[in-house]
Amino acid sequence: MLRVYITDRKSWIALFVGSLLLTDLLLVLDKGLAINEVSIGYLNILLLVIFVLFFIWRYRKETAYLRKLGRLAEELSDDWQEGLPMSVFHQEAMLSDLLQKVDTSYRKRMARIQEFVHAEQNDTAAWVHEVKTPLTAMKLIIDANRQVPAFRRIEAEWLRVHLLIDQQLYISRLPSLEADYVLEETDIVRLATEEVHQLKPWCLEKNIAFEIVEESVEVVTDQKWCRFILRQVLTNAVKYSPAGGTVTIQTTSIETGHISLTVADEGPGIPAHEMPRIFDRGFTGGAGRIQHTATGLGLYLAKQTAGKIGIELHGQSDGATGTQMIITFTVENDFDATRK
Repeated sequence: MLRVYITDRKSWIALFVGSLLLTDLLLVLDKGLAINEVSIGYLNILLLVIFVLFFIWRYRKETAYLRKLGRLAEELSDDWQEGLPMSVFHQEAMLSDLLQKVDTSYRKRMARIQEFVHAEQNDTAAWVHEVKTPLTAMKLIIDANRQVPAFRRIEAEWLRVHLLIDQQLYISRLPSLEADYVLEETDIVRLATEEVHQLKPWCLEKNIAFEIVEESVEVVTDQKWCRFILRQVLTNAVKYSPAGGTVTIQTTSIETGHISLTVADEGPGIPAHEMPRIFDRGFTGGAGRIQHTATGLGLYLAKQTAGKIGIELHGQSDGATGTQMIITFTVENDFDATRK
């Protein structure tokens, strides 16, 4: 800060040095003044000492506000306005006033944006619930005519619509997930089996089989949001599996005591250069461009949800023979540990 202060005050320094040199020149040239060179030197030293002391005093006084403001910026909190330093100079008072006005304007804008987003989320949730009514009626009609081959085909398309609408509902709820979070001991294999059953019409259409290795494994998690993660992972596995393929679900106990659930498909796999981006919003990859129905949202939403409820989610693939999505449940959920 000293270097910046000196740079800002270089015109003052130049004025003082110029005035001092001009004074020395007048004292030397004016023959009416009987002052020797030693006295001129003493005068110069005295004035320089006075100027340096004055400069240091002004530096400390004028930069005190900025130093406190810098420390406030490093430890910025929601009530940072209360920590604004006392202003000594008029320009400091103007700066404090400007900062407060900017903060007030920003908070008003954020409140309007949050109100708009909240209203949009409510509208979306209401729309989803309204759409679910005719979908339920359609499902009843399909179940009543299951023996008709055309209705089995319609059921597969119905399932795709149902999954998309369900996904949209969870998107609207995701920002407020913390308010809808219940931890309990859950059989993760049972949850996966229930999600597989939901995908049955799609699996029958593509003749895809599911192989579940373990029968029962208990973990601590939120059932509803965990099922949403499983739904996105299993939907991706079915979508990219070839007709007649097999999706394997297997649980493993890791050395640390954590439990992992692996969903492995027999699809085309994911190239190594695409692996770091599979959880990015909107990323579909090469396989997704072939599957024109890909939106790039499923794995993104699964990853976001997993991060919020203390679950680890990552993928593995050799780029040629299938993909494995691994869901890891910790021994003690982070949210549960905080609550205790």
